[in-house]
This record gives sequence, C-alpha cells and structure tokens, in this order.
Amino acid sequence: MLQAKRYRLDLQHFAGEKTEKATPKKRQEARKKGQVAKSAELSGATVLLSAMLSLMMFGGYMKERFIVLYMDVFQNRMMMEVTSENVMQLFSQYGLQILILLVPLFAITFVIAVIINVFQVGFMTTGEGLMPKFSKLDPIKGLKNIFSMRSFVEFLKSIFKLLLIGYLVYSTLWGERKSFSSLSHSSVEGVYQFAADLTMSLGMKIAVALIILAIFDYYYQKYEHEKSLKMSKQDIKDEYKKMEGDPLIKGKIRERQRRMAMQRMMQEVPNADVIITNPTHFAVALKYDGSKMDAPEIIAKGQDHVALRIRALAKEHGVITMENKPLARALFQRAEIGDVVPADLFQAVAEVLAYVYKLKGKRR
Repeated sequence: MLQAKRYRLDLQHFAGEKTEKATPKKRQEARKKGQVAKSAELSGATVLLSAMLSLMMFGGYMKERFIVLYMDVFQNRMMMEVTSENVMQLFSQYGLQILILLVPLFAITFVIAVIINVFQVGFMTTGEGLMPKFSKLDPIKGLKNIFSMRSFVEFLKSIFKLLLIGYLVYSTLWGERKSFSSLSHSSVEGVYQFAADLTMSLGMKIAVALIILAIFDYYYQKYEHEKSLKMSKQDIKDEYKKMEGDPLIKGKIRERQRRMAMQRMMQEVPNADVIITNPTHFAVALKYDGSKMDAPEIIAKGQDHVALRIRALAKEHGVITMENKPLARALFQRAEIGDVVPADLFQAVAEVLAYVYKLKGKRR
C-alpha cells in the first residue's frame, strides 16, 4: 500500500523572495547612492563615433592648417637662434594654434558625451561613490564578485568586443590588400590620403559596430538594475511602516492626543457660562464675553458618557445647566470646539444666556 508523502511548504521563503518592483522611495535612495542603469559601452562608443564624425567634418581644414604650421617651421624658424626664450615662444605660439585646431573636435565630443550621459541617467550629482568603503576590501566578497554571473557576462562582452574589432580590422585591411601593393608608386600626398581614408573607414565601422553592441548593453544594464532593485513583499511592508509609522504606535499616539484634547476641553468647562443639554445624550458648554467676543463661543462639547462628565464637572463648579434638546443637538452637530455659535442660532442662544444672567443677577 502506497502512502502519500507530505511535503512541508515554507511560506516564509516565498515571503522573502524578491518578486515585486521597486517602490519610488527605493529608486530614489538607489539614485542618491549613484546606483543607476548606465552603460559605459554606450558612452565610449558614442564618443568614438562623434570623434570620427568631427574628423570627417573638420579633417580637411585641420590637415591644411597643420601643413601650414609644418612648412612655417622649416621655412621661417630653422634659421632662428636657439635660445630658451625663442624655444619657449615657439612652443607657446604653436601650442596655442594646435589647441585652437583641436577645439572643434574636443567640443563636439564633450557635448555628445554629456548628452548621452544625461539621456541615460538624467541630471545627477552624488558624492556617495567617492566615499571610501572598507567593506570593499573584504577578500571573500571580492572573490564572490569576481566569480559572479555579472563578472562572467562582462568577460564575455569583452571577448566578443575584441573579436568584433579584430574581424573589422582584418576584413578592412584584407579588402585593401591590392592598394597596399601600389603604394610604392604613389606620392607622399597619395600615401597620406590613403592612410587617412583607411583610418576613417575603419574608425567608422568600429564606432557603428560598438554603438549597436552598446544599445544591447544599455538594455541589459537596465534589466540588471531593475533586478537588483526588486523587493520582497516584506520589504515593501517594512518601508511602508517606516514612511507611515507603525500602525500600533500611530494608534497609541492618536489615543494620547485624544486624551490630551479631552483634558484641555474639560479644563475649560468651569469657565463656561452655561451647559446646554439634551439632557443625557449631548452637552455643549458656551462662553460669552462681550468685551472680547463678537458672539458666544463653544468651549466644550460631548456625547453620551462625555456629556455626563461635562455635566458632572459643571455641577461641581456651579455652572448652570439648562435642558434644550433641539438647541443642544444643533450646536453639537453644526459647530466644533472653538467655533462661534452659527448665526441662525443666535436668537435661541441669546435667550438662554439672558435667562442664565438673570439667574446669576448679572447684566451684560
């Protein structure tokens, strides 16, 4: 007879599994630490492509200016007396001209690099990555990082990139093998032009290939980033508790606030001129000072057991209590503590206060 096997299901394991998307707070904290989805391959490939395009646009002009500078050295500077002042003047003059020639190349490359970085991560400044972390010196953790899946993927990417560049270099040079054999019959200008064209062609091929590879890498980095930010259901609950506060603690705080508000309200009851009741369901304490108030003010109110406490406290301090069911209910429902009496109830309240003042022998 076969006996069914029982397997224990560990629900705690599923509770700790990171299957939920990261919350906005978790993403913001990761961004502050510099943890963003960014592909270094995309930045490098874009810079290379922009440099190649800059050379295509300004290469002819740069070539002419360099030739002029080269000719000037041999035609006008060779016969100069060699002194420290002349050498320094020569270097500063030519250095400045060469820098001006390279400005378009550097400017375009810099602007493209900034644009591609902003495209990937937006405007972000953080010093978290500059802070030294001694935990990174842990050799065991370092070995784990070396032999991790992420390191293996990066290794494969590097190998594939080298193979791709090697293939492009080989195929380009092999395609120009006939041109190499004819260079011996070409002029210096022709050799220079051939080398420049070959370099630009090879550079553009490599840049475009790396751009395509970098696009895939960018989406891979986004996938890895989202995976690293994933949270478990318990993580989300803990974060919610930190943001909103523990419900038990919040309940205790609210209960304490209610007790304090009740205590302050009860302290005002002895200062009331009259307590209007329903007679046991509602109690509303009114106060009026003609020199300070435009209308009578509600300083305390309560229902059921709170109303009984207000009545007991009023009796203890000699505050007059009057039964008026409609007025007590209307004041309780339509006004809060600290509010003045609604305008349409002025007449009814004035009659009550007049009667109270008459009982006390007061005139206001």
